[in-house]
Amino acid sequence: MQQTSRSTFLLGPVLLIAPFFFWGTAMVAMKGVIPNTTPLFMAGVRLVPAGVLVLAVAAMLGRSHPKGWAAWLWISLFALVDGSLFQGFLAEGLVRTSAGLGSVMIDTQPLAVALLSSWLFGEIIGFWGGLGIGLGILGISLIGLPNEWILQLLTNGKIPMDVGQLFEHGEWLMLLASLSMAVGTVTIRFVSRYADPITATGWHMILGGLPLFALSFFWETEQWVHINQSGWIALGYSTVFGSAIAYGLFFYFASTGNLTSLSSLTFLTPVFALIFGNLFLSEVLTPVQWMGVGITLLSIYLINQREVLAHTSRSLAKFTLGRSTRQNDLESKPTVVKTNVSVEQTATVNIPVLEPSERQLALLSEEVGKSESEKLLHPEAST
Repeated sequence: MQQTSRSTFLLGPVLLIAPFFFWGTAMVAMKGVIPNTTPLFMAGVRLVPAGVLVLAVAAMLGRSHPKGWAAWLWISLFALVDGSLFQGFLAEGLVRTSAGLGSVMIDTQPLAVALLSSWLFGEIIGFWGGLGIGLGILGISLIGLPNEWILQLLTNGKIPMDVGQLFEHGEWLMLLASLSMAVGTVTIRFVSRYADPITATGWHMILGGLPLFALSFFWETEQWVHINQSGWIALGYSTVFGSAIAYGLFFYFASTGNLTSLSSLTFLTPVFALIFGNLFLSEVLTPVQWMGVGITLLSIYLINQREVLAHTSRSLAKFTLGRSTRQNDLESKPTVVKTNVSVEQTATVNIPVLEPSERQLALLSEEVGKSESEKLLHPEAST
């Protein structure tokens, strides 16, 4: 029984981190495929077959089918934003920009999710959450930006590339992909009010992927001609693990959990990509990138523990303030106590003499009355 509860306790964090592990490793798997295929076709492959798998699993689990126009309207909006736009911008952006810089821009979406969640659902970011988001962006910047950029920024306060020139490449597409994913993450809360989140995730992948296949059919050529066996294996891994399982788990958690905390785990995606790129592609991490990995992990801790840290800070502040107040009271108490006791004692001693109580007056009157009565009954006694 104890072993079962321990396994269940460990399974929760593993499933929570799994989507970001699969997304990071899928990026590594896709690096060798991108030169041999086209972006829109690759985006469609990552969505439509994965959506079919998610729906099959949802049917086996007995999940309900979407019903009503409201459910399908929200699923269609979800498909447009998080399916077609996100995957389309991501695939086109990867072709036009470096993987590192693209990863930095796309993984800024937790900031947008935090702001939207605070506005729509009242989720509290607070000091520690804001600090964590800032450190997260700093961490992924150290991971993905070229080292010479960082050194130039630290020494001269400038980067060796104009910002306008930067967005002439594919970075703006990655930024649009980041914003699309952020809006999609928030949208699942509204979708889950009308439909099962797992079933809705499957349908949104199919409805979002079909337009990408249509655009690929009209605009692209030789989409799969140059893909070899290892390329199809990489596409299969990205579809099953990087899309079906990852998106199914992510949007299930997003429909019920704290969006700010969940979205902050997106910072893990480039960390996993770097680690497995080092293992399988012999990519070497620089000291600056290792520093970025450490800062990124710290940021995730701060965001997910922001409520605990805020409570601890408040308790510590109250304890310190209370201790200081008690110390001040102890320093000033002796003089006040002596004065108070002296006044009270004086009042206690003098009150019976100066101000007799009503009961005492009544008893005195009764005694006088008795005395007068006896004089009237026994006049000889008085004489």
